[in-house]
Amino acid sequence: MYGIESTFWLKLIFMIVIILLFFIIFELIMRKWLKVEKKKRFSHNHVNDKHSKIDWSIRIIFIVFIILGSILNANRDDTERIWFLEPWYLLLGLIILSEAVRALMEWKYADNKNAYIFTLSQLVFGILLVISILRTNFFGMF
Repeated sequence: MYGIESTFWLKLIFMIVIILLFFIIFELIMRKWLKVEKKKRFSHNHVNDKHSKIDWSIRIIFIVFIILGSILNANRDDTERIWFLEPWYLLLGLIILSEAVRALMEWKYADNKNAYIFTLSQLVFGILLVISILRTNFFGMF
């Protein structure tokens, strides 16, 4: 039979729950250790107006690259696609760059200087988790 196996969705939900638990536990431990206040989820927590302008500039540039990359790669063979213009690579680059800028702005302007350490530790933890999941096929699950 072709297609996806019957347990795919169950494994996917399990994988998402495990990843979220890893991130939540890591965040709780690091926040307590570094004494950093909790921010609202899924909101734009900019340090100052300069950070807001830089962050939105980065987002707009990446949106343009995603649109252009999709157009360029749509007209190519699957074997000739430009890998760094694929949406998942661009989204990963967007996350890394915007979090690095956040850490820089927190280092320069935030009241609590541990905030940038927390942001960098979250970024490194996320990158290591994604790399380990991709390299091991979620530890042999997929």
